[in-house]
Amino acid sequence: MFTKQTYIERRKILKEKLGKGLILLFGNEESPMNYADNTYHFRQDSTFLYYFGLQRPGLAAVIDIENDRETIFGNDFTVEDYVWMGPQPAIAEMAEKCGVSTVLPAAKLASQVDKARQSDRMIHFLPLYRYENMIKLHELTGIAPGEISEKCSTDLVKTVVSQREIKTEEEIRELTQTVDVSVDMHIAAMKSAKPGMTEAQVTAEVHKVAIAAGGNPSFPVIATINGQTLHNHYHGNVIKEGDLFLLDAGFENPMMYAGDLSSTFPVSKKFTPVQKEIYQLTLDAHQAAIDALGLGVPFKNAHLAASNTIFDGLKGMGLTKGNTEDAVEAGAHALFLPCGTGHMMGLDVHDMEDLGEVWVGYDGKPKSTQFGMKSLRLAKPLQAGHVFTIEPGIYFIPELIDLWRSENKFNDFINWDKVDGYRDFGGIRNEEDFVMTSEGVRLLGKSKPKEIGEIEAIRTQHG
Repeated sequence: MFTKQTYIERRKILKEKLGKGLILLFGNEESPMNYADNTYHFRQDSTFLYYFGLQRPGLAAVIDIENDRETIFGNDFTVEDYVWMGPQPAIAEMAEKCGVSTVLPAAKLASQVDKARQSDRMIHFLPLYRYENMIKLHELTGIAPGEISEKCSTDLVKTVVSQREIKTEEEIRELTQTVDVSVDMHIAAMKSAKPGMTEAQVTAEVHKVAIAAGGNPSFPVIATINGQTLHNHYHGNVIKEGDLFLLDAGFENPMMYAGDLSSTFPVSKKFTPVQKEIYQLTLDAHQAAIDALGLGVPFKNAHLAASNTIFDGLKGMGLTKGNTEDAVEAGAHALFLPCGTGHMMGLDVHDMEDLGEVWVGYDGKPKSTQFGMKSLRLAKPLQAGHVFTIEPGIYFIPELIDLWRSENKFNDFINWDKVDGYRDFGGIRNEEDFVMTSEGVRLLGKSKPKEIGEIEAIRTQHG
């Protein structure tokens, strides 16, 4: 946990910004895998963590703004629990560390909510992603799960986003540590991958680094020779000479802050000439996106810079044609870059995505509905304290190629016969994490090997 004062100050700002009403925040419960006592790794809700810092299942909190009263609800463990878990601190003891003096049993939450409802007080709650919390909210308020997104508090969402999106120096220190370990995870993959291994064996080496550092992967590891599938969690393929290996993995530290990096490297000791050409183009797009970043500059500019660079570079290889700006505006580039160039990062690897991308990444403005552009999670102007990823890539997706070609789509911009020759190429991306400061953008954490010479040196020595 951070210091007690950090959590007190965060809640003070929340109350001042929101002004009035009752704020109802749910922590997470244990989540069974296949029966009640066999649970997934527990992960607390990030907003609950942000304001209270308590990593314990079964908690909820109420912040009464007008009466300046904060209460944590939950049930202490018993001696029978200690038999299985060992001694556990009382909730009151934990609450004291985040500056909350009032702790009540979980059953008392209903009466406090009922009292507020009878007084016609506003009850602020966030969108919910865990079904057990949806059921709790329904039991407390009568709001059905299907109505939550409509009836949640937009004011609370906007207030939480405005606080959590600006990372403090203590948060930057945590995030820097997560990125440093994430870099080690990627280097472990580059060193360990050898022809004849399975993707799962490389994944194990990556996972081992995270566990040894005292945390966990910040999301299920993507480790694949089929990089054209953006979120490929299958690890059953045997890797072989000539393959490209794409790794997307990050570290979540004990404070639950997340790193997020991607690398692509040859299973052979060196890239083939064709692989090297496409790989270098992804690096050029990566740098173009970085060069487009600036304080107060919309992140969308970085995405467009990467998109233009990719389309231009592929034009030089004969895969694309026509005016680049017209092609990108029409969405033709999304054949090769069907996703966004980055997203916010913090307590969530896609920070605050549960609160809605339209608020986190767009300040409430509508998102594009165009294929590719609609997957851009961050577009708004960058502020000092924003932490985000840069991750353009080039992907050759056979199913998308076949569909668009059959529809005669973008014939003015795509040389389909040439593109078809790359249908088995796969996909490439590199990803790094950055923080915007008052002086400009800064790479977060230590540098990850990504230049062709750096990667080939590692592969030659260890591959």
